Amino acid sequence: MTRGLELHDLIVAGIALLAGLLAGLLLRAVLRWLGVRAGQTRWGGDDVIVDALRTLVPWAAMAAGAAVAATALPLTARTGRTVNMTLTAFLIVSATLTAARVITGLVRSVAQSRAAVAGSATIFVNITRVVVLAMGFLVVLQTLGISIAPLLTALGVGGLAVALALQDTLANLFAGVHILASKTVQPGDYIRLSSGEEGYVVDINWRNTVVRQLSNNLVIIPNTQLSGTNMTNFSRPEQEMTLTVQVGVGYDSDLEHVERVTIEVVEEVMKGVEGAVPEHEPAVRFHTFGDSRISFTVILGVGEFSDQYRIKHEFIKRLHLRFRTEGIRIPSPARTVALSPGSAQIVIPHQRDASTAVDASIMQKPEVH
Repeated sequence: MTRGLELHDLIVAGIALLAGLLAGLLLRAVLRWLGVRAGQTRWGGDDVIVDALRTLVPWAAMAAGAAVAATALPLTARTGRTVNMTLTAFLIVSATLTAARVITGLVRSVAQSRAAVAGSATIFVNITRVVVLAMGFLVVLQTLGISIAPLLTALGVGGLAVALALQDTLANLFAGVHILASKTVQPGDYIRLSSGEEGYVVDINWRNTVVRQLSNNLVIIPNTQLSGTNMTNFSRPEQEMTLTVQVGVGYDSDLEHVERVTIEVVEEVMKGVEGAVPEHEPAVRFHTFGDSRISFTVILGVGEFSDQYRIKHEFIKRLHLRFRTEGIRIPSPARTVALSPGSAQIVIPHQRDASTAVDASIMQKPEVH
């Protein structure tokens, strides 16, 4: 039997509720101050934790005030249990949502730090969020007095049917997990598939991999296709790479002079063009006696894949200008064709060299009898 409601009980309950509200506001202000301090640190995990606590702690303080207020009121045993159970479930839900935000935020922070890019590997984030929320849901049911054993049994039996119905989806899921776990591809890498698609990996989610091409278009690739095809990763084992440019000079050129001038141009490009590698050691390698030129390869250092186009552009312009200044000739291929008097006209296809624009000169020479 409970006593009647008195004014004293209402005053105590009101004070408890007000104290919980004031405590929540005070704690929120303190956590806001901590958030500013956390933003000044290098580690991004403290930002995630403080941001999540800013949501949980004030609600927990107000729930505690409500619990104290409930104990001060002359409630029946059944009503008291209902209130306590409701407040407990509320705290568990709040704690679950906070834990999901904290853990997924930390997973995203770790993924970003390892990939060194702004994009995140959302496959791990989504899996972590689902697991945490599912555990919190089961705890809430158990707190409310609902047995979870039949639910777990039903989930076990139903999970087999779902797995059979979603074979392709699960195959993509596990393929994505395998890709990330093996570290063959990470968000931010530049890849090229044997089928021709290439670009920067933006994200690897539970079903597909998103690749952004240099033209800023997105290519969506299923994870199973990505894991089952030949692929070149231009960002691993390191992002810096070398670029080769083919050049040719005339047979009358002084090769020592050509090599010295080319190395000077390479050093100028490496130090003055964005995306180049300043500490790269220039390399010039002569390799072929061609029909009309001596060919050689120039090796340049590139910071990452997309920088190669700018660096090659600047190098060819500067080398061409420097060769003209130094009097070094880049010859065009010449072809001599002999025609017999009175013979039919012969048409020779005009071809252009792939590396330089050249014109083929044709000379007529009468046949000697």
